[in-house]
Amino acid sequence: MHPAKPFSSLFWRVVFINLLFASAHAETPPARQQLDQFLNGLNTYQANFSQAVIDREQGGEQRSRGTFYLQRPGKFLWRYQAPETIYVLADGKSIWLVDEELEQVTQRSQQRSLVGTPAMLLVSHVDLDAEFVISELGVHLGLSWLELIPRDEESQFEQILLAFNEAGLVKLEMSDKFGQTTRFDFKGGERNRQLDASLFVFQPPPGYDILQQDE
Repeated sequence: MHPAKPFSSLFWRVVFINLLFASAHAETPPARQQLDQFLNGLNTYQANFSQAVIDREQGGEQRSRGTFYLQRPGKFLWRYQAPETIYVLADGKSIWLVDEELEQVTQRSQQRSLVGTPAMLLVSHVDLDAEFVISELGVHLGLSWLELIPRDEESQFEQILLAFNEAGLVKLEMSDKFGQTTRFDFKGGERNRQLDASLFVFQPPPGYDILQQDE
């Protein structure tokens, strides 16, 4: 039978372990600070993404992946990989949703479409606190989480979650008013890399139907 360890020795070991973990959490910057650092000086951004769209009412889930390109201010491209046939492009004035299988394009006003959306805070130089109610959610599994609630009551989104680590933005989750939650995981992000300007220029392919949708 092993002799019992002195209480004082066990006590100080527990204290040391608690201090160690407390220090580790203390070294993780708050998510708001990481968001500000991510956006500060950001001109272009490129990352691979995986996406899951979850129907909270029906329980279904759809998965896809692709590459995200960003050029501030005002331009982005979500390019999905096969077998998907769609991409979403913002050229600074309009958002173009292109379905290559249906040979159909939907055009929307960019200014009106982006209000209260995650895309707005990524592509625009906006006052975040004026557009969102922002709350720190703490550190979970090594990631710093931030919650954003759009102040605009007409926004289609109820909640936006952002997660950061030392590499920058790694997760984005948004829940809309239609019972869907969309989750993005970002990998291989590159800041301020020179991007081809043609990525953000839309030329309607011959024969495509163009639908204009004002919001």
